[in-house]
Amino acid sequence: MLRYENSLPKLPVPSLAETAAKYLKSVHPLLSSADFERTEKAVREFVKPGGVGEKLQTKLVRKAQDPECKNWLAQWWDDAAYLEYRDPVVVFVSYFYCHKDDRHRKLPSQRAAALTKAVLDFKRQIDTETLEPDYMRKQPIAMSSFKYMFNTCRIPEEGKDKVTIFGPQGNQFIVVMRKNKFFKVWHEVDGKELSTADLEAQFRKVVQLAGNEAVTPIGAFTSDNRDNWAANRKALIAANPANEASLNAIEKSSFLVCLDDTAPHTLEERARDCWHGDGRNRWFDKPCQFIVFENGRSGFMGEHSMMDGTPTHRLNHYVCDILARNKLDHGSPQPQSSLPEPEEIKFHLNSDVKAAVAKSEKAFEELVSKYDLKVMFYQGYGADLIKQFKSSPDAWAQMLIQLAYYKMYNVSRPTYESAATRKYQLGRTETCRTVSDDSVAWCKAMEDTSVSTEKCLELGRKALAAHVKYIMEASDGKGCDRHLFGLKKLLGPNDEVPEIYKDPAYSYSSHWFLSTSQLSSEYTNGYGWYALLLCVINL
Repeated sequence: MLRYENSLPKLPVPSLAETAAKYLKSVHPLLSSADFERTEKAVREFVKPGGVGEKLQTKLVRKAQDPECKNWLAQWWDDAAYLEYRDPVVVFVSYFYCHKDDRHRKLPSQRAAALTKAVLDFKRQIDTETLEPDYMRKQPIAMSSFKYMFNTCRIPEEGKDKVTIFGPQGNQFIVVMRKNKFFKVWHEVDGKELSTADLEAQFRKVVQLAGNEAVTPIGAFTSDNRDNWAANRKALIAANPANEASLNAIEKSSFLVCLDDTAPHTLEERARDCWHGDGRNRWFDKPCQFIVFENGRSGFMGEHSMMDGTPTHRLNHYVCDILARNKLDHGSPQPQSSLPEPEEIKFHLNSDVKAAVAKSEKAFEELVSKYDLKVMFYQGYGADLIKQFKSSPDAWAQMLIQLAYYKMYNVSRPTYESAATRKYQLGRTETCRTVSDDSVAWCKAMEDTSVSTEKCLELGRKALAAHVKYIMEASDGKGCDRHLFGLKKLLGPNDEVPEIYKDPAYSYSSHWFLSTSQLSSEYTNGYGWYALLLCVINL
């Protein structure tokens, strides 16, 4: 799995000149003439020979060339984008997939057992490092983030969270949630992995043990502001020392399976329940949570800190694929009679902790009430037809989003699309700035009845080409956002902030009115995250 890691190239540092040019080109369609003139002046001042930009660039190049530094951006990005981020991980950071129905497993215990068994098959390949690496255009890409998938947890601390990898040894168990209760279920007993039938028996037992009454939802703490959760974690441990062992059990577990007592039917209900649920029957700090509903439907929720969507997308595709094609060894069809009973992980609460939980619940409900979620399931055409037009399906969808926004608001706004930089060591993402002079020209033409169809097609081709060019360059580590971020990080505490960073265009152009990305699988019918208008194209 990791055989190419050390031979992958390091993330490059773009030249100051090319980043300046790319940045100016990206903000041009977003600004008035006067505002662009001011921005252009600030950029020229920043990149002038002997100026502050050149000095910061020298420092950044030196950092990138350090033999001990695998990726100049990695730690800065992990900290600033995720671990130092104090808002709740749900809804701002977490993401979800909705699985298509499994017609052969309609009971929740059956679905949960099959999913768990398939996940364990994937997990075993990671633990033994035998998983075949991912490839992009036939070239191997970084697999370093896969180590954060299992037996891992984000843990709240004031000011900056931490992520702990506990490892599989001694932690061969999952945590199953039901009615806000936690149950420890070993997936390996006496060195032997449980069969699907064994797991199904365990899930049925969890439902029985959980009963019909929900308890005080400690999981609600994980939905709160990170500093609040850090303080509440300390208060929880102070209330009873045994609570620390309970927390550790959840954090060390291989992954979570949430057995919800809801039965979502519409695509929007399913998306809502996978995105955030009721905020109680979850542990939002775990990187992998599989959710199974009363009607046998299922989904996945991911915590974003150390992994982007591509690793967990591969996990979910693999799991659903081997189940759909009956390629999984389920083991003996008869469950063992001597399995250890699921063990409830209990918390001892005082009145202060209960009041704090209630406060976190209220904050969660107020937060999610502010967000709409709509699903458009479009089946008119998909990627195959788009490719016949010699177009990138991604660029096509991005331009449709731009046109839709322009039709609604008569303006184009800063738009983010994630570009994977996993071709580099410890690579994660770079920003693709979707709005361009070409995309704006096309949107305006499409809304102008005096513009001919032929001219609209011509402008549309230019807009598509511009988007493809930017996302390819971003994947090569040559976007402007991460580079400007890295240069800014090298300013000393007493250094004057350059005008480029004080210019309103800098904050405006990186405030994403639209956040868009895509991951497609024939086994999902929902995928999304914060501020996304979910659009599922039948590929």
